[in-house]
Amino acid sequence: MTPKLTNSILYLMSISAGLVVANLYYNQPLLHEIAIAYGVSESEVSSVALTTQLGYAFGLLFIIPLGDKVSNHKILQLDFVVMILSLLAAAISPSLIYLIISSFLIGFSSAIPQLFVPMAALLSDDAGRGRAIGIVMSGLLIGILGSRVVSGLVGEQFGWRSMYYIAAVMMVLLFVLLKYKLPKIYPRYSGSYGSLMKSILHYFKTEPALRLASLRAALSFAGLSAFWTTLVFLMEDSFNYGSGVAGLFGLLGIVGALAAAAVGKMNDRYSKHKIIVVSIGLLILSYAIFMVSAHSLLGLVAGVILVDLGQQALHITNQNIIFSKNPEARNRVNTVYMVSFFIGGALGTMLGAFAWEHYKWLGVSGLGLILSVLILIVHFIFRKVA
Repeated sequence: MTPKLTNSILYLMSISAGLVVANLYYNQPLLHEIAIAYGVSESEVSSVALTTQLGYAFGLLFIIPLGDKVSNHKILQLDFVVMILSLLAAAISPSLIYLIISSFLIGFSSAIPQLFVPMAALLSDDAGRGRAIGIVMSGLLIGILGSRVVSGLVGEQFGWRSMYYIAAVMMVLLFVLLKYKLPKIYPRYSGSYGSLMKSILHYFKTEPALRLASLRAALSFAGLSAFWTTLVFLMEDSFNYGSGVAGLFGLLGIVGALAAAAVGKMNDRYSKHKIIVVSIGLLILSYAIFMVSAHSLLGLVAGVILVDLGQQALHITNQNIIFSKNPEARNRVNTVYMVSFFIGGALGTMLGAFAWEHYKWLGVSGLGLILSVLILIVHFIFRKVA
């Protein structure tokens, strides 16, 4: 029998998603300090953010499908061991290459929040599914944005290694809480792990709506990752600010994260096509503002609010679309979507570092603008067949 989704369970999943996903983003405001500590260039240190996102993509691909086959508690138990050890390894890394390897493992093991989103969809009824997804996503997004604030301040006051020690302790406490409070779910899939993985390709091939949502997600997150990875460099270059100020910009993005629950409810009532078009419009506007704001804090503030609002509205609407079908395979469908999402993020991090190195802030914001316009084009071309 499927457990009932109570508000306490829903908010536990929301908070847990935020705390775990934060592990992926602690490094972004700290990149400048890490570069100084190891004596490497900004381009080289960006590999820390890149490999973290690649690790997350691999974790999504190989761990999350197990949510359709293995008990959620068993997955959590094994995953948290790897997560805690990799955070400690990052804290004591003697060189950049060790930190890069540890960052990959941090990303790989921090894919767990993507079990909570399909879980919320599974435990809720049709009328409340949008709200449930929105609330879990709100926690996840606040974790993403709040992580930059926390790590920026901790790094500035206590050094970048302290952030990884703190994160490891938080994960130990969170695991104990989830072990005793999270409902156990026993999936019905009885096939082998190999057949489970092969079925992912089947859903990708046969679901055009899933393919289109995944492409929209990859392009939008590519632009956002390019922005957040290079923002700390802009703060140093144009304003002579450190990681603390760069991290504080995450507070502005929480506006978009708090709107996630509202967007989830809107998905239960309004046309998803209209929500998607408005979301993309916000992205285009935000990058246009960024292009003229290399020396304007006010412009950057306005752009951050708009880019995160547009990104989260698009992301939640995408997930509502893909979870409306194939209830027996929501973790595998989510795997396709989220792997695409973070491959786009890793590509954006790489392109953002290149754009910054050769064209500075104009190149980074121009990259985001091009990617956002491309989302609008592919949405209108392929939405009818999806």
